[in-house]
Order: sequence, then C-alpha cells, then structure tokens
Amino acid sequence: MNLQHIRSVYLIGIGGIGMSALARYFKEKGAEVSGYDRTSSALTQKLSEEGISVHYTEDIQQANTSPDLVIYTPAIPKDHKEWMYFLEKQIPVYKRSEVLGAIAKNMFCIAIAGTHGKTTTSTLIAHILRESGYGCNAFLGGISLNYHTNYWSSKNNVAVMEADEYDRSFLQLAPDIAVLTAMDADHLDIYGTAESMVDAYMLFTRQIKVKGKLIYKYGLKGDNMGGEHHFTYSLRNEEADSYAENICEHDGGYHFDIINKKETIENVHLSIGGIHNIENSVAAATVAGLLGIPTIKIKQGISSFKGVKRRFEYILKNKYHIYIDDYAHHPEELRALIHSVKNLFPEKRCTIIFQPHLFSRTKDLCDQFAQALDFSDEAILLPIYPAREKPVPGVSSSLIADKMKNSHVLLLNKEKTLAHIKTHKPALLLTAGAGDIDRMVDTIKNILID
Repeated sequence: MNLQHIRSVYLIGIGGIGMSALARYFKEKGAEVSGYDRTSSALTQKLSEEGISVHYTEDIQQANTSPDLVIYTPAIPKDHKEWMYFLEKQIPVYKRSEVLGAIAKNMFCIAIAGTHGKTTTSTLIAHILRESGYGCNAFLGGISLNYHTNYWSSKNNVAVMEADEYDRSFLQLAPDIAVLTAMDADHLDIYGTAESMVDAYMLFTRQIKVKGKLIYKYGLKGDNMGGEHHFTYSLRNEEADSYAENICEHDGGYHFDIINKKETIENVHLSIGGIHNIENSVAAATVAGLLGIPTIKIKQGISSFKGVKRRFEYILKNKYHIYIDDYAHHPEELRALIHSVKNLFPEKRCTIIFQPHLFSRTKDLCDQFAQALDFSDEAILLPIYPAREKPVPGVSSSLIADKMKNSHVLLLNKEKTLAHIKTHKPALLLTAGAGDIDRMVDTIKNILID
C-alpha cells in the first residue's frame, strides 16, 4: 500500500475513535478527507469544524465517488451500499488497521495492546513524549483531555499507537516497543475462546521487530512471547521490574513512588482517579525510561496529565456530588472502576448506571458482570447497546440483573433513569459503558447541579 500520493480519502465509519484519528492524519497531510457515519456525534461535529465533510445517510450520491483511498471499519455490515459501490468500482479499499499498519511501517512504532488500560496508557505515553520535548505522532483510542484530540503529529519519526485486538487488528503492526496491559477474555464473537484470544496476543508480541522490547504486566503468561528484551510492571508486586510504592490518595487522585531496577521516581502526582491508573503510569514511565527521557520529565509528564475523555473522567466534583463517567464495558474494568471509586470516597453510597455493550459480550460474560456490579450500592441497568449486532433471543440486561445478589438493582430505560436521578440525586454517581450512554452525561450533570 503506497500512501505517498494520496490526494483524497473517504472513510466509512468516520465517527469511530480510531477512524477519526486517521481522518485527521490525512487531513494534515493535505488530502481532501470526507466520510460517512451512522449518527452525528460530538466527534463528527468536531471533524466538520476541522474541514472534514461528514454525512449520515447510507447514500453513494452524498459520497466522494472517486477517492484515491477508501478506509472502512470492520464494524460496518458487509451489505453496506457505499462499501459495495467502492469494491465494484475497484477503488482501493482497506481496513482501518491495514492503513494504520502501513503508516507504522515507516516509523519507530510504540504499540499498546490489552483488553483494558491501553487507551489511558497510550495517551499518557504520548503525553510524556510530547511534554518532554521528545515528540511523537499519536494515534489514540480516546480524546486526550490535555489536547482535546486523539491525533497529533511531530517531526520526530516516532508513533504511539493504540493496538486494537478487535478483529485481530493489532496483527497489522510490527512495533519496536510493545506494551501488553491485560489479556482478559473479550470479543469471543471473534475469537471463540479465551485461549484463542491469548494466542492472538502472543502472535502480536512475536511481530515485535528484531532487538525490540516488550513491556507487559507482571503475571501475564503465554507461549513463545516475542520481543528480544522483556520488562514487567505491576501496581505493587516487588518482583516486577517496575512497580509503585507509598501510594497515598489525595483529592480524588494519588501520590506515589515508582520503583525500578535503576532508580526511584519519588512523589509522583497523578490527578486522575482509579488505582489502575497508577499501574498504567508505571507502564508509561517504563516506556519513557527506555527511550532515555529524564526522570524529572517523566514525573512532570505524569503530574500534568489530565486523563482521557470517558476514562475515570470527573464530570462533577464538589462537596455535594461526585459524578464520574467511564468507558468501562468489560467486567474487570467495571470491577476496577467501582473498587477505586469506593476506596476514594468510602463515606458515600455508590450508584452506577451501566449500559451493556453488545449482545454477545453480555451473553458470554453475564456472570462476571453481575459479580462486578454487586460491589456497587445501587445499580441501574440500561437496555443493551447493540452496536454492530442484531438482537439475540433471550439476551437482555435482565440476564445480568437476575444473577446479581445486590437487591438494589433496577432495569430502566434512559427516560426513567433520568427521572430516578432527579428524584434521588445520588452523592456518588458513575455512568459506564461503550455505547451511547455518554449522550446522557450533560443532562445528568445539569440534574445534579440544579
């Protein structure tokens, strides 16, 4: 795939977080960029403001019918009219991951993979590199709250890329440095079994370039892990090459030390909540250290990091209400979110509004979802967000609710959820999910402020 002379690009599913980063990349390179998405969102509106044309009807008449390159997300159905048109016209059509892989081939690539933690970790690594003056090109899976974007460029030919495991997309990358944060079972509609998913992660590590480095969470195991040099990290386990110590909670964030075999980075401040984000910071510090970034710059980078939109994002934080919005859509992510929140605010009763994402994931992991949500004091379950899937008979949010031991669980639609919040105004509220629950955030915030 030659990207040198691309003058026009069309993206099917342009509103996706990874797709929008590519749209911004090609726009910056001087190409005419346009695309389709199913619904308007804050992200597609922002793309429009940046001069990227977006339409929302599956209609080739509204599309650029002769682009040099068409990029699509694997989430689109195979009978999508625009996709079929471009294939028929023999215009070059590539998956997002294939294009990202082609871009990465010409750069020193730092790729972050894992069932969870990859977005915050990749954004923090990119932030440290940018703030330290080292510089990088960032292709992120979330919106940085420091820079309000998921893409930026640099003269330094280094790329920080989030490596997505869905549809085995990350196998398009051959990184110089890879980070592996977790391998919990997910996307079983693609992989079939947890073992098959671990095999894919191992294949990803074996694509690390010669003399490349693999940084992975202590305790992760797999056959024939790739990478010539291995480094482990952990939250607290002293057997890891890097870990945190002297952790103190402070104003919804943390102070801690980062210990590694060479040195100690003392009194690091992280302003965002979530104990798991300390572990993500240890991983990011490990990468930065391997790149030769001075300790003081690493410490400053972590301290100035504001986080990622919808990753333990404080929407409201005052003496009356704490409201946090999070992208958590896997049981382990929910467990980490609820535990962290209850540890930070032990005196408050925790209410979570959760929107399950995908029928297949709900069916496969309903027991684990129930166990994770049981840690809350009150759980409100919205209907399942289907995304790319069609309904599955017998699979609904009640599948989770029926398995919960917590008696304070409600099955409500969005309208009734808002009414419930208006009546009860919880002191500690979480919204979580990867669907469209984020569209409720401003309304909920206004209800709590009122």
